Amino acid sequence: DVQLVESGGGSVPAGGSLRLSCAAPGYTNSDYCMGWFRQVPGNQREGIAAIDGVATMFYADSVKDRFTISRDTSKNTLYLEMNSLKPEDTAMYYCAFRHGYYCYSESWTRGYDYWGQGTQVTVS
Repeated sequence: DVQLVESGGGSVPAGGSLRLSCAAPGYTNSDYCMGWFRQVPGNQREGIAAIDGVATMFYADSVKDRFTISRDTSKNTLYLEMNSLKPEDTAMYYCAFRHGYYCYSESWTRGYDYWGQGTQVTVS
């Protein structure tokens, strides 16, 4: 199993920035599709970004041009750089890994195998 640990959440004013990290201690294989999701209580979980083994990136329209997903395989870490944050970005953010080298445009928001515990982002 892959254990995932998110960090970097917090409270920021609208227009601010945050960088989330997702560490996978002891994991050295890059053959995974990695994604970021968010969820507000009472709402469905939303896939917001993903990156695969060849660094192809996918974004939800709600975050495109504001958020950037990246990965550092040497550090076994996934990142989400969030800029121009809006109050509607307030949510619990989760990282997730999915078996398979590619994310695919038609399925990058589903089928993930491993999940982190979440980190809260609040924008006021």
